[in-house]
Amino acid sequence: MTTAIANDRLQKRFDKWDVNGNGSLERADFDREAQNIAKAFGKDASSPEVQQLKDAFGGLFDYLANGSDSIAKEQFLNVAGNLIFQEGEAGFNRALGPVVQGIIGLCDKNSDGQINAQEFANWLVGVGVSPDEAAEAFQKVDTNGNGQLSVDELLGAVRDYHFGRLEVELLG
Repeated sequence: MTTAIANDRLQKRFDKWDVNGNGSLERADFDREAQNIAKAFGKDASSPEVQQLKDAFGGLFDYLANGSDSIAKEQFLNVAGNLIFQEGEAGFNRALGPVVQGIIGLCDKNSDGQINAQEFANWLVGVGVSPDEAAEAFQKVDTNGNGQLSVDELLGAVRDYHFGRLEVELLG
């Protein structure tokens, strides 16, 4: 992985979440992201699954903001870059694991803690990926080939995307 790839992907993430373009991220931006994902899944804003996702995004904001009310782009790039380059997989999993678990909660129709190809396709279509690309992505992400994706496989795929080892962008 190159630093340039990771930085490019982090800048893209910042720009996506900075909806109002003010150059900083606030808790409301993270709340909005959770609500947009929930809406894409047709979930009611008051459902337990949506609340879990909102809490997960709130925890991610708290981690990145480190006590501040907002996160400037440079701060975001520094903290997120440190998460990738210094803390490695364990830190990444700790920070992003609840978000991935929250998204799984939205699309896991049979509540088995894993998602199948159709549930995965619904996830990716919900974040703007075409159905054909979603089917291809499932094959790349299902590392053990069992037709189900665990939290660990999905978290690994999100991590690998940010580390530049996978071209499947699961968070939209």
